[in-house]
Amino acid sequence: MIRLVSTLTAILTTVVSISAYAADPAAGQTKAQTCVACHGADGNSPNAGFPSLAGQVPGYIASQLAAFKSGKRANAIMLGMSQPLSEEDMADIDAWYASQTIAPRGISEDQLELATQGETLYRAGVAELSVPACMACHGPAGHGIPSNFPRVAGQWPEYLEAQLLAFKSGDRAGKIMGPISHRLSPQQIRALAVYMSALQ
Repeated sequence: MIRLVSTLTAILTTVVSISAYAADPAAGQTKAQTCVACHGADGNSPNAGFPSLAGQVPGYIASQLAAFKSGKRANAIMLGMSQPLSEEDMADIDAWYASQTIAPRGISEDQLELATQGETLYRAGVAELSVPACMACHGPAGHGIPSNFPRVAGQWPEYLEAQLLAFKSGDRAGKIMGPISHRLSPQQIRALAVYMSALQ
């Protein structure tokens, strides 16, 4: 009987502990009010210099906030924004943005050739450079794979290009993306960014 009570107590304690940290999108919306100026009220950024967060794969934003907070990912603005956030805050903000819908982007006529180049890279990679197809991690439609591989579809092309160039230069650390982007030319990176942003 004592063993049964102990077991039930342990189970209930675990359930309470898990539910206490269950992500709450509504709470996340409130906590994300300081993010609105750069990332938009619903996570669709009005500025190409800041990423859209709407529709991001669950878990990715929380992991990036933790990386900013620890200094593992360097960004002066985000370092300050992430410092007061607890793990629960990060999970709630993550859940809020993941529940939003990202605004689709198109390709202008003058970007068609670039997009065609980008499509080849995204879907087939470059065998001679040992560059794998991007869709292996980010999905055929660019929706990402939780929680380590982010959504790229609908993202600002300027932001995607800037991040790939940062991986290429080493300004942004990435065990996977560093070596891949290092092998790509700036032209290939731009083509990829344009194509990925227009995926839906």
